[in-house]
Amino acid sequence: MSPKPKNIKINTVATSKLPMPLWEFVCMVAALMALNAFAIDIMLPAMGIIADYYQITGNQQQWLLYSYMIGFGVPQLFFGPITDRYGRRTLLRLCIIAYVVFGFMCMATSSFYVLCLVRFLQGIFASGIRVMAVSIVRDVTAGRAMARIMSLVMTVFMIIPIIAPAVGQGVMMVAGWKWMFGVLGVAGLIILAWVHFRLPETLKAEDQQALNVSKALSGFGQVLTTRVTLGYMAASGVIYGALFAFIAAAEQIFEDVFHAGNRFAIWFAVIAGTLAFANFINSRVVEKYGMRRMSHAVLFAFIVLSVANYTVLQIAGEKLIFFLPLFALTFGCFGMMGANFSAIAMEPQGKIAGTASALYGFATTTVASGFGFLVSSQFNGTVSPIVLGFIGLGVLSLCIVLITERGKLFELGAGKA
Repeated sequence: MSPKPKNIKINTVATSKLPMPLWEFVCMVAALMALNAFAIDIMLPAMGIIADYYQITGNQQQWLLYSYMIGFGVPQLFFGPITDRYGRRTLLRLCIIAYVVFGFMCMATSSFYVLCLVRFLQGIFASGIRVMAVSIVRDVTAGRAMARIMSLVMTVFMIIPIIAPAVGQGVMMVAGWKWMFGVLGVAGLIILAWVHFRLPETLKAEDQQALNVSKALSGFGQVLTTRVTLGYMAASGVIYGALFAFIAAAEQIFEDVFHAGNRFAIWFAVIAGTLAFANFINSRVVEKYGMRRMSHAVLFAFIVLSVANYTVLQIAGEKLIFFLPLFALTFGCFGMMGANFSAIAMEPQGKIAGTASALYGFATTTVASGFGFLVSSQFNGTVSPIVLGFIGLGVLSLCIVLITERGKLFELGAGKA
């Protein structure tokens, strides 16, 4: 049988199990995951203004991001077993409602620390949304088909980082920075209505897992003792540290180093746009070349581009005309690593997709936030510490992948995708 009919068969099987048309399913999962990105990216242009409002100095403004991400990380470990027991739909709606409530509460905070606390609470329920979104995809797809769906999801999802800073700037001009958090509440309400009327339960009754401590620990144990899942989970946690480091320091980089001013949203959109384009390309070619070949090659490219950017910074100085295109290409590599790493890690887990998704989400948020903070907190008015952090985290992630694959990269052997 030729490769082309195989691809058609995969696509047909993947879409036949979806609870709605492919385009709507992709858009809905992307919208659910985008609630998390929206909660982060919409406020990026205002971080300096919020810091001034609350009289916060230095790199402390980065806690607007990290307080949310700390809340986002650990609770996924609890949402995973719960959703594997009771299903996706009801718990998903409850988490969206809480996300909406805390979004509006951010508008009424009286101090920077109270704002960070409410952001932490919002992050907790955003983590539940994320776990269930990935679990829903795993309920109806697997393997390369899942990687293709997730790449399409990420392509649509990346519209949010592209437009969110511009939306934030627009909201500030019209209604002030506090209403950026109000927009999160409104977005949550719209998606809540969509889920309520269009999304059925995707977890089959026979696949529901018992909810008790021993069962949960058994599920976590199964995930953590699966070499492929553990390895790619760890590699994702490390490499996503670079992503969070840039997001946390983005406003400082473009304002303090490159003096972007109102052009911040444009430069951020250029970088986010390369990530969206990379996700789209991955969705078109991953079924042909395989998840490992794609992600391993791009991980090497990430390291090479980061080294090139650092070299240019040392030779030519910090000039936007050199930094922006090289950094955008580097950032785009996340688009071909994220979906593939996730699909490789999730593929062996089957009926405990919620538990596996929870642990994977923990690695790519809590662990990544820790690495991201180590890098972004080194910001000293220059870009060099951030780029050096990218190189270090890229090399560490590559080492983890090498160990996971026992030194054999790019292979498609038996049982591999």
